Amino acid sequence: MYKSILVPIDLAHSDIGQAMIKRAVVLLDDNAKITLLHVIGDIPAYAQSYLPEGQQQRNLEETQIALQSVADSAGVEADVVVRYGSPSPVILDEADERHIDLIIIASHHPGIKDYLMGSTASRVVRHANCSVLINR
Repeated sequence: MYKSILVPIDLAHSDIGQAMIKRAVVLLDDNAKITLLHVIGDIPAYAQSYLPEGQQQRNLEETQIALQSVADSAGVEADVVVRYGSPSPVILDEADERHIDLIIIASHHPGIKDYLMGSTASRVVRHANCSVLINR
């Protein structure tokens, strides 16, 4: 079993996140830890100047509350982390920093765009230093 599991969650699809959390709970060892992660896409520098002051911080706080709500509704105690950036590098960095044993990540059936550019899940699978479980 695993001592630390990272579950990246897209809050636009929290129902899928719930299923991944349930799967993580089954795979946890005693005294293990689940970390839920949501990555907010970077806002281009030219657009940041048009945002009201403090808007990025408010976005971060609101997202943390929403992610904590997902954990609460799943009935699990989890670390809740929200970061700005590109999803796959942020997920990989968070996994390395927290010494994660397993990443459980959602994936959809690939379309032509994914074959040309690659999906977040496929980049995580290729570059992770730990096991990765794909949830379809």
